[in-house]
Amino acid sequence: MWLRTGLAAGIGAYLLWGLFPLYWPLLEPAGPVEILAHRIVWSLVFLAALLALGSGFRWVRTLDRRQVGLLTIAAALITVNWGTFIYAVNNDHVVETSLGYFITPLVSVALGITVLGERLKRHQQVAVAIAALGVAVLAVDYGRPPWIALTLALSFGTYGLVKKRADVDGAQSLAVETALLAPAALAFIVWLQASGEGTFLAQDAGHVGLLVLSGVITAVPLILFGVAAIRVTLTTIGVLQYLAPTLHFLIGVLVNDEPMPLSRLAGFALVWVALAVFTAGALRTAQLGRVTAEPAVAPAR
Repeated sequence: MWLRTGLAAGIGAYLLWGLFPLYWPLLEPAGPVEILAHRIVWSLVFLAALLALGSGFRWVRTLDRRQVGLLTIAAALITVNWGTFIYAVNNDHVVETSLGYFITPLVSVALGITVLGERLKRHQQVAVAIAALGVAVLAVDYGRPPWIALTLALSFGTYGLVKKRADVDGAQSLAVETALLAPAALAFIVWLQASGEGTFLAQDAGHVGLLVLSGVITAVPLILFGVAAIRVTLTTIGVLQYLAPTLHFLIGVLVNDEPMPLSRLAGFALVWVALAVFTAGALRTAQLGRVTAEPAVAPAR
């Protein structure tokens, strides 16, 4: 029952994250920056209410300067990640967002080498090399580096590294991050409304509700992930995480009708091969070691 609950929660979290590209366009005519500001403010409101009903706020006193500093960096990184994702989704670059989250695990490996001095296993070396080739093929196809994908992967990969070092509970750390960002976000919303450019009070009640709901849909997958992270292995989480970018890819191609020429498909195929090598190696290592690794950091779209 414990394992089944964790698996269901994990699938639910990644399904919700995977369906995000269908939600953000509903908030138009609000622009990406306005949507981002509302997402930050209403996420804080929802998380504050949730924590008030649960663990309370005594844990804030236990945070040291190092943790606050790391969470400040995490807040900046999540702003870049969320803002880039919202911009991409609302400007018909959903397929490229899927690429970003497909290559994020491999970016995390690269960060482990460059920042933590870790040594790559052979299957990781092969996977990173194949993925790099795939990104190069896509750069040629796009006629430019896939900046959206690279920004998403680098910001989230670094975010995960910083969060790991901060060692603060998921909901609590996100509450701190949004609290750090909320004053600027709220000031921007007030300025937009005062200048007559804001959409919050200029549209119908449905638009207001969707903007407010952005805080809920930000926090709920994180809560589900927290349930899963303590009940299933990191290997299982690692496999489940591909569900979200797969849905992004399908939404981009099948719903948004984004172009997918053979040259672009070839680049994605190389990335998928790299992920297959990476995942197979991770599964084999987990089976041989028979250990449960520490929980992963939840995605932040």
